Amino acid sequence: MKMTIHCDGGARGNPGPAACAFVVSIEGAHIYEEGSYLGETTNNVAEYSAAVKALEWLETYPSPQEITSLEFVFDSELVVKQITGVYKIKSPHLAQLAQRVLSLARELPVTPTYRHVLRADNREADLLVNQTLDNR
Repeated sequence: MKMTIHCDGGARGNPGPAACAFVVSIEGAHIYEEGSYLGETTNNVAEYSAAVKALEWLETYPSPQEITSLEFVFDSELVVKQITGVYKIKSPHLAQLAQRVLSLARELPVTPTYRHVLRADNREADLLVNQTLDNR
């Protein structure tokens, strides 16, 4: 089965109050979503945090062996290019988050892919980030 996880993070101010969210679909059907308030941090930390939280959620997924394809979708081109090694990560705290993402991903039964999309194509995760910030 094909699993897609849309991730997003945002901060109101940069740094400022921040949240992250992820939305999981299997074969296009929405199965799970989660938003988390992060406190004061940056947009980039929030973006990475969404991937970390999604990967931590995957550790509890009841049948990971059924996942044949796993795609993470971000509206942050920076995060995608850093995770995939296209861009060097100069910031130590972002490098640490990227390493956490890659470490958790190595534990999965399938190697994930990472794709950048425009914000309009990441609406559900973006909406959940804003709802999480509004409800803090």
